[in-house]
Amino acid sequence: METPDKTAAEAGAAEPEAAGTEPAPATTIATQSWEQASADPTYRAAVVDLLGALAYGELAAFERLAEDAKLAPSLADKAELASMASAEFHHFGKLRERLARIDEDPTAAMEPFAAALDEFHRLTAPSDWLEGLIKAYVGDSIASDFYREVATRLDADTRALVLSVLDDTGHSSFAVEKVRAAIEADPRVGGRLALWARRLMGEALSQAQRVVADRDALSTMLVGGLADGFDLAEVGKMFSRITEAHTKRMAALGLAA
Repeated sequence: METPDKTAAEAGAAEPEAAGTEPAPATTIATQSWEQASADPTYRAAVVDLLGALAYGELAAFERLAEDAKLAPSLADKAELASMASAEFHHFGKLRERLARIDEDPTAAMEPFAAALDEFHRLTAPSDWLEGLIKAYVGDSIASDFYREVATRLDADTRALVLSVLDDTGHSSFAVEKVRAAIEADPRVGGRLALWARRLMGEALSQAQRVVADRDALSTMLVGGLADGFDLAEVGKMFSRITEAHTKRMAALGLAA
């Protein structure tokens, strides 16, 4: 018979499970469905915030790419950006539908993030075609890296949705090809674009940190207030990984990080 002061480990060692049985797996958010995980109101609020931020980001990306298409030097380039803009709007539609399906108002979910994202785009408005390509490639990729990091701590259903809307819309290969060609044609362009990319990196990380800090549920999820959340050390590692990925993308463009 166990004594009341035995530890769990001692109890487990003294009384092994019956033969033929397996230990019950630990229940974690990452292995749960949305129906299971959303029973926690704090987790539900964090996911609504996350989907709202992502939805507005996709809507803003659609608007920006459509606007940047006006700077395209050729009809083919204009059509390529228009195609990317269409893909971003499709992603926005999927997020809006999911929010509505879980009985959340999509507009209300997006509104808390509109001002911060609009300010980011105001501060990083490209002055020409090449800066627009760098922003689409570098800026959007930083945001995608952040959301992919967060996705590892989401329930299975929400994680699948988030990863699906982070699919590359063609920015990467198109931007790399055009920017590298421009630098080869005029190497002086490289220095200006490298400075621009560094500015984008700084602004994007600052905006991400501000958005998370302003939303209690999101920050709680990231710093470990929910099961499987990041602790503070993990947050630092997360941003280090995002920075490393940025450095690799810069190298692919032929630019110094």
